[in-house]
Amino acid sequence: MVASDGLQFTPGELDRDAVFYVAGHRGLVGSAIWRRLEAAGFSRLIGRTSSELDLKDRDAVFEFFAAERPRYVVLAAAKVGGIMANSTYPVDFLSDNMRIQVNVLDAARSVDVERVLFLGSSCIYPKFAEQPIREDSLLTGHLEPTNDAYAIAKIAGILHVQAVRRQYGLPWISAMPTNLYGPNDNFSPQGSHVLPALIRRYDEAARSGAPVVTNWGTGTPRREFLHADDMADACLHLLEHYDGPEQVNVGTGSDVTIAGIASVVASVVGFTGATEWDTSKPDGTPQKLLDVSKLAEAGWRSSISLEEGLRRTVEWYREHVGKLRG
Repeated sequence: MVASDGLQFTPGELDRDAVFYVAGHRGLVGSAIWRRLEAAGFSRLIGRTSSELDLKDRDAVFEFFAAERPRYVVLAAAKVGGIMANSTYPVDFLSDNMRIQVNVLDAARSVDVERVLFLGSSCIYPKFAEQPIREDSLLTGHLEPTNDAYAIAKIAGILHVQAVRRQYGLPWISAMPTNLYGPNDNFSPQGSHVLPALIRRYDEAARSGAPVVTNWGTGTPRREFLHADDMADACLHLLEHYDGPEQVNVGTGSDVTIAGIASVVASVVGFTGATEWDTSKPDGTPQKLLDVSKLAEAGWRSSISLEEGLRRTVEWYREHVGKLRG
């Protein structure tokens, strides 16, 4: 394959005995990727918790890469949060994520890591991008103000990967997932994204017998949701089947209103009360549906339905509710 940046590389099956570093292996996406790689037979997976390796500490990151010398890296580590967290702490989301990305990518380049997969977010695209959102919509319009700092950090990561391809000839790639959910998500009231927040809210209401659940906004924005296990499968597929400078959207290709997903969550957890909407709170982007035709061309489609994924996630949440962060 000859990529548009002139890089010549032919993707193929990864060496199951090579050192493979998953940055952020305890998080929602990273833990799913770890499980998928284990199932695929990778025997030398390495990961470090934030207490073992602070990815914002440049010297520590370089020392780690020099010692371990991984052949493959998935960069799934990031500071993440929902609308409230992003709106309240934009400096933290920009500064922390920029430092994590720059340190890991620079350190990986210093030891010539063969394949890096950088994971971004669909919030990199303009607020009013044409739907479904194609990869070439990047940098064509204004971002959603409630998470623009986080989005800018992720855009910088994409450009960093593209720059490494141009300057050093390493076949690194980027993937942009839609809204993800599943085991090991953040269910805290202050830091969670919309779906785990809804699961926690409706489950607590069902358990307490509350008659009403109140959600933010109008319920009319449309969102696409992908189970983390599907995302992990897509990541391994891309590493073995795709090479190119442009980021690849990863999603299901279909979306649902926030009100619609709230209704499904209520049904799954057994909440039979009423749902009200606090329209004084922000909605965020009106619609975020990814065009996943590039991913389909690479030979991958999602397989976990929203209903099945929600059932799995609610089961996991109820098993771990007493030990969750926040």
